[in-house]
Amino acid sequence: MTPLHDRGWILGIAGALVVCGALVAVGFAGGVGAVQETQQNVSEEAHIEPVPEPGDAYFEAEASDGSWVSYVNPRDEYRSPYLGDGSGKLCVTLVNERGEPVVGESVPGTTVTMPTGDELDWHSHTDPFTVEYPLTEHYQRPLDADQFGTSPDLAQGDGYMDSHCMEIHGLPEDGGTVEYGPVDVTGEHADDIEVVGYIQQAHDSWDTDVDPIEDAEPYEEAGGGWTYYPDGSHGQAVAVLQLDGDADIAPDDTPDTDDEDATNSSDAGQSDDTETDADTETDADNETDSTDTDPSSSDDGSEGDSDDVDEGESMPGFGLLGAVVVVLALVCVRAIHAGTRE
Repeated sequence: MTPLHDRGWILGIAGALVVCGALVAVGFAGGVGAVQETQQNVSEEAHIEPVPEPGDAYFEAEASDGSWVSYVNPRDEYRSPYLGDGSGKLCVTLVNERGEPVVGESVPGTTVTMPTGDELDWHSHTDPFTVEYPLTEHYQRPLDADQFGTSPDLAQGDGYMDSHCMEIHGLPEDGGTVEYGPVDVTGEHADDIEVVGYIQQAHDSWDTDVDPIEDAEPYEEAGGGWTYYPDGSHGQAVAVLQLDGDADIAPDDTPDTDDEDATNSSDAGQSDDTETDADTETDADNETDSTDTDPSSSDDGSEGDSDDVDEGESMPGFGLLGAVVVVLALVCVRAIHAGTRE
């Protein structure tokens, strides 16, 4: 039979081992969790472009009751002859691996085409609706709509442009139809872009309180188009794309967006020569239908990513926590040795 004092130190050693194991496991899990939380590299940094403010050349109009805001879009056209108040948008949104809007600098030469129906063959940017990347090299207004995100200080959106759209005006509101097909992504970097899905909102102003990733649906479920009816003469649809390339850009400190205003509006030397100020005409009856209307959900739920970690820190999460675990483990080992000497 084992003497009582022998059994006591044996039990003490076993208990110490259990405690040490638990401490090490907790420390390791915490470190791994921290690593997973910060290793959200992207293949392209976010494109931060604040929305135009009143007085800006690209600010178009806003509702007196704050229900919508409209920004100038050179791809905004009116049907001639004008058949009614049916209006809307077709858009493409490209986000990086963290869900932040980008302009496609990492996928140059990529083209996205969205087929459109016969009802839109009068529009110069349809048949199909084509988007070329990077947007900053091909368009006067690379991003022209704030389709996603909310802010308590804004009537709609989160205050940052996130989509490339074409706008439609002048279809009959008692039967005019907008149709669009599944997008096709072509080019050398096409495999680095995933078609997440589509978000369609017909017969009402655009509710931006949606997440572009979580709320995107397969094409068949989204609808593929809509038919106008009186008092429901507006509709919009967004194709949501996400980068899935060589995500080697680590999170950095969040840039000061106040200094980004002029950085991201491209002008001289761009190839979209058909976009003129004449395309931006609006009338009071249709501004509500051409808006980037209403508050939205932050597709950038990613803005909360942990951007405080230095890029040079090879094992985030094993700093202070790791030191505490090591000290406690040493204490456990000393206790074990002390027990074995008794």
